[in-house]
Amino acid sequence: MSLSTIIVDDEPLARKGLAIRLRAHDDINVIEQCCNGREALEAIRAYQVDLMFLDIQMPGLNGFQVIESIIEQGLAMPVVVFVTAFDQYALKAFEVHALDYLLKPADEERLEQTIGKIQHYFKSSADTAHKSKLVRLVSDVTGNDYQKILTELDNDQELTLSSYSDVLAIKDAGEVNRVSVKDILWIDAAGDYMCVHALETKQNTRQENTYILRKTMKELEACLDPKQFIRNHRSTIVNKNIIDKFCSQVNGEYFLVLKNGKELKVSRSYKDKVKQAVNS
Repeated sequence: MSLSTIIVDDEPLARKGLAIRLRAHDDINVIEQCCNGREALEAIRAYQVDLMFLDIQMPGLNGFQVIESIIEQGLAMPVVVFVTAFDQYALKAFEVHALDYLLKPADEERLEQTIGKIQHYFKSSADTAHKSKLVRLVSDVTGNDYQKILTELDNDQELTLSSYSDVLAIKDAGEVNRVSVKDILWIDAAGDYMCVHALETKQNTRQENTYILRKTMKELEACLDPKQFIRNHRSTIVNKNIIDKFCSQVNGEYFLVLKNGKELKVSRSYKDKVKQAVNS
């Protein structure tokens, strides 16, 4: 077994040093040394890459964004080992997501442990589990400020990663629809159910669809990033990005006009918060 491997790091000495040490392992074949995330994506497109040693903090695309781009572009995801100078305490946040991580400069014993994990992984059928963990990592950091995350790591601070997902899984008649959160227009309550109004693509056209979700408004609001969604009524949540106007009527009532022409009532208790969000 020979594993096609790339090393991705913006520090030339770090790349060279790791490549030299990996030569001692006949089953790891370093086919490319990439100095940035763009080169890593090019290598993954050009070769069948089995394994990637990936630095987290790099100019341009950082390690998080490299993984995100691999998923978005539908490329084959290699097994990922993070290589970074960040403190071990901070890196505990990533232990559950990557196959392993190495702290710079990695000592021989730690490198051997990582090689052992790699060899065990490729002898097992853990591919699906590994990819799902990477998707979960992207889900954790997507929508967060990448630079804020990197600064927290750099300062040995505990991460404040958001728990907001970029996909809402909705069960319907035995099927699970994975609705992209960015495509959700608004959500309103219908008794014990939530009506999720979202855009979907059918036959190369974008059209609105309504999904029924059994959750409380409070539970659903906790799943959605407040940077993107706002409560405008006790029974309604709306995507800020599709708000066109905030209007008032002569009778003192308020409402939102969405970009698709839909009007949503704004209750008095949420009026100031909504107005501030629209004007910001």
